[in-house]
Amino acid sequence: MAVTAEKGQVPISRNRLLGVAGLAWMFDAMDVGILSFVIAALQSDWNLTAGQMGWIGSVNSIGMAVGAFVFGIYADRVGRKKVFIITLLLFSIASGLSAFTASLAAFMILRFFVGMGLGGELPVASTLVSESVEAKERGRTVVLLESFWAAGWLVAAVISYFVIPSFGWRVALLLTALPALYALYLRISLPDSPQFTARKNIGRSVADNVKAVWTKAYARPTLMLWIVWFTVVFSYYGMFLWLPSVMVLKGFTLIKSFQYVLIMTLAQLPGYFTAAWLVERAGRKFVLVAYLLGTAASAFAFGEAETVTALLVCGAFLSFFNLGAWGALYAYTPEQYPTVIRGTGAGMAAAVGRIGGILGPLLVGWMLSANAEISIIFTIFCVSIIIGALAVAFLGTETKQQELETDLRES
Repeated sequence: MAVTAEKGQVPISRNRLLGVAGLAWMFDAMDVGILSFVIAALQSDWNLTAGQMGWIGSVNSIGMAVGAFVFGIYADRVGRKKVFIITLLLFSIASGLSAFTASLAAFMILRFFVGMGLGGELPVASTLVSESVEAKERGRTVVLLESFWAAGWLVAAVISYFVIPSFGWRVALLLTALPALYALYLRISLPDSPQFTARKNIGRSVADNVKAVWTKAYARPTLMLWIVWFTVVFSYYGMFLWLPSVMVLKGFTLIKSFQYVLIMTLAQLPGYFTAAWLVERAGRKFVLVAYLLGTAASAFAFGEAETVTALLVCGAFLSFFNLGAWGALYAYTPEQYPTVIRGTGAGMAAAVGRIGGILGPLLVGWMLSANAEISIIFTIFCVSIIIGALAVAFLGTETKQQELETDLRES
């Protein structure tokens, strides 16, 4: 299938679109993944407290919340492609500049702008891909797009394992600036969404779009998305940004913790691929609920684990189920709204989720400062994920292989 291009552009195939958007997605994951390792390295270099370490992850999520909200709305005004490129450039440049900082304050300011780019790019990219493929393969394609996140984490883990111990965290961050060059290629080769091109958002204000998300026709899916996004992002960033540091707290050296997290990260790929296979067969709701419950069980078991074998096995299952659930969530979210408010609805849901991403790392830092047991921390994340699964089960509707809406339904 060829994706319809803008006037004057060459059409792009579905697989090429997936590759183009997927590589940008991979760079996003590489940046987030490297941050989790950099936090552990900064703790040693700058003698950071657990609270300061938590704030590094949280300021990144504050930027992501702002970026998801602002750029999601902007995508409904000027198009998916333009926002996709702007956000990619923003996070690439800010990430590269953060390698030259000499203070925690300067580092955190730049991490805010990195977060803005990341937070805006992710929902816009999934919306662009959703609107560019046929209904029968839309869910699988978006989950496969999300699978590039695992590839990015793997690259981050490899860079962190081989680069940070020998060359330092600054060199690792410089490598994350490479996507800025790739963004220039995207500007030339990537067509905008054919649905957006066909239905320009003329005559609708930003306020109209924001209010439409909470009209009677869309209030239930909006409530469901806000709950599941908050609980999933809260637990994901609370757990995964702290994962190398948690391994150190469990008694492993920094290099050893990097090695173990790399092994755990490998489990993300089969998590995505199984979710991509199931999402068009069993449906979005089944995959989301099943994989979220699997994540909850794995989080609880990881918190209780003490031996190397138990930690690796539980960590692998945590990666498998959590990232599979993420893939289904990104496929499910754009399907809840019509074209005219799809970017706004997806962006607002992601922004609410990023509020959870702010609180998760802070909670871990605060609880560790208070000498709380790691098992208690992971139990909290377990309960959070169960709440998200229940929201999907009771408030969500199945959207498998349904055509995307173009016009607003009557309230």
